[in-house]
Amino acid sequence: EFGNSYLILYTDIRYANTLIDDLGSAAVRSTSKVLGLLGRASLDAAGIIRIQESPVLGLKGRGVLVGIIDTGIDYTKSAFINDDGTSKIQYIYDFTIMGESSNGNFAGTEFSNEQINRALASDNPFEIVPTNDTVGHGTFLASVAAGRDESLNIGAAPEAELIVVKLRKARPFYLDYYLIPPEQDNVFDSISVMIGIEFILKKANELERPVAICIGLGTNIGGHDGFTILEEYLGASSKLPGVCICAAVGNESQARHHTQGIIPSVGESVPIDIRVGENAGNIYCSIYTGISDRVSIAVRTPTGEFIGRFSAKSGSTLRTKLVLERSTVVLSYFFPLEGSGAQVSVVRIIDATPGIWTIIVYGDIINDGTFHSWLPITGFVSPEVEFLSPTPNYTVVVPSTSIGLIKCGAYNNFTNSLYIDTSWGPTRLPVISPDFVAPGVEVGGVYPSGYGTMSGTSVATAITTGACAFNTAMGSC
Repeated sequence: EFGNSYLILYTDIRYANTLIDDLGSAAVRSTSKVLGLLGRASLDAAGIIRIQESPVLGLKGRGVLVGIIDTGIDYTKSAFINDDGTSKIQYIYDFTIMGESSNGNFAGTEFSNEQINRALASDNPFEIVPTNDTVGHGTFLASVAAGRDESLNIGAAPEAELIVVKLRKARPFYLDYYLIPPEQDNVFDSISVMIGIEFILKKANELERPVAICIGLGTNIGGHDGFTILEEYLGASSKLPGVCICAAVGNESQARHHTQGIIPSVGESVPIDIRVGENAGNIYCSIYTGISDRVSIAVRTPTGEFIGRFSAKSGSTLRTKLVLERSTVVLSYFFPLEGSGAQVSVVRIIDATPGIWTIIVYGDIINDGTFHSWLPITGFVSPEVEFLSPTPNYTVVVPSTSIGLIKCGAYNNFTNSLYIDTSWGPTRLPVISPDFVAPGVEVGGVYPSGYGTMSGTSVATAITTGACAFNTAMGSC
């Protein structure tokens, strides 16, 4: 139990699918989602250098905490070490290490500032505090948000201190459930994100400090309307005094992973065409209706084999092994979804045959007629899979679709234009998104291997998180 409102249920993997079936439409909201990384002279473009150097303001984040929940941190980099040799990092929580200093009943190990300082003073720091960042994404975001003032790098809030959570890879069950390639490393479950945020909030409260939290992760799994448990939890947490939560809106506007349509009336249908290239693997496609609308689905394969219209019943599933092709198609319906009253239809295509697949959406009950469909984010689906009629709107990713978060897009400060891949709003609620954009093209920062650059909305979010530290320093978060 955590957050005063949430319980985490663990079950044997043999019973997981049965439990999801028993939950029915509630499973869509409560089953953990999978999230991926959203990273691909910018501080000056954001106006942060001018604020730091102002003789009146002189704001550099002193007294404020910056929370990073990502791939971990290389705490031995000089960007995170004070002049006296002590660490800027107050706590690290590593989900990938089991030990005695665990966070209650949750898997992982906590490392304190005292332990980190002892490690830094030793000849072999990783023998004392064995956490590291083998990917580099978390280290980079931390350096951009709160790295010390160095010759090649200065964080947006260089005098802020850090609390860092290192996430673990999502469990194999979730990879299989959402048809994520098992070799995909940077995939994390939303339950761990919630536990990690709760850890950051708990430590900030113990230290009696305001905190700005950076979430550079996202997913297309969910209704993009703020009604998943992850979105609800983050929205509630963002309302706490002294807490700012910044979330990246994603890099999906040009990915061809979203489409939408309108069913004019009951009995009519609208096709969704998906191009599938060679060796594309598996495909997970979700279709969300408007409030109280109900639809049913049929599928036509590239060879012309037809799976007829499957009547919609909440919690029902139809599994079809094709005769003329190697593929298997699984159709599932869930409704009404809690919060929105909408319906989600999930189409899973296992070992997809190359060619054009057509999902036909029939109107059973039509009040609004609008529907939206998403493929997984880039990295979670083959680049050879795309909608033939995509739209860049509604491509902001979960959990940036939560109400109350600061939703961050990216722009190219070299050309003063929008970053080409930054996701577009609004959310499906609809709420305008992103709230604003920050530099997100070839931003400089620190990797475990040394200085480098990164592009994408996650790095723009790190800059924004540092800027939010200024607000918390002035008591206006």
